[in-house]
Amino acid sequence: MTEVLRVEGVAKRFGPVTALRNIDLTLQHGEVLGLLGDNGAGKSTLIKILSGYHKPDAGTISLDGEPIELTSVVHARSLGIDTVYQDLALVDELSVFHNVFLNREVVHPWRLLDNRAMKRRAREAIEDIGVEIPSVNSPVARLSGGQRQAIAIARSVHSDARILLLDEPLAAMGVREGAMLLDLIGRLREAGEVSIIMILHNYVHVFQACDRLNLISDGEIVLDKPTEDSSVEELTELVVKELRNGRRHARS
Repeated sequence: MTEVLRVEGVAKRFGPVTALRNIDLTLQHGEVLGLLGDNGAGKSTLIKILSGYHKPDAGTISLDGEPIELTSVVHARSLGIDTVYQDLALVDELSVFHNVFLNREVVHPWRLLDNRAMKRRAREAIEDIGVEIPSVNSPVARLSGGQRQAIAIARSVHSDARILLLDEPLAAMGVREGAMLLDLIGRLREAGEVSIIMILHNYVHVFQACDRLNLISDGEIVLDKPTEDSSVEELTELVVKELRNGRRHARS
């Protein structure tokens, strides 16, 4: 496997609050990396730095071995780094195909929307990732939570994302929808064309979907391990230990 992303010594402060300190992270081509940690540990801040939304106060980011300085979300997307947040940034009133091409619309030379081309390409994108929906003409509001997540992921993959950042894609999903999304991530993993960093809270999902895991505690990565070499029990013990250490530091 070849390395596509490297983060070294990244730190971020918001006033007196230190969100990240000396973060080192790597992502291999075609790998699914699970990012774990308690609320406030720094997971979302790291994702926002990698998406170009926040600038780090220190440290470096390299893409394919070349140092980069992400200036915006648009810049990150232009380099093939795309993010799917919990709110998905979908417009309920618009059709599936319009959402797939949201802010990336296909237009005729005379500046009218080419709906026929967008429908065809949206249908192909959704079929490529193996997700069933009633129709690309359906309003997104009529879709289930799992289908909506799949549409957001299809939009990113279709726009040639090489690195996909998923912010708690399984949050608040039922068993059936969660299974559908895990199946989708598994197919992307098998295809090996997209590298994924995924924030998760459920440890069982980590071992179902990820090749490797990083555990963040108090703004630092305290565990970096292949999932096959770890277990739910190890993660639970480590999180409890970190929580106890944090409480001791808070009292001292």
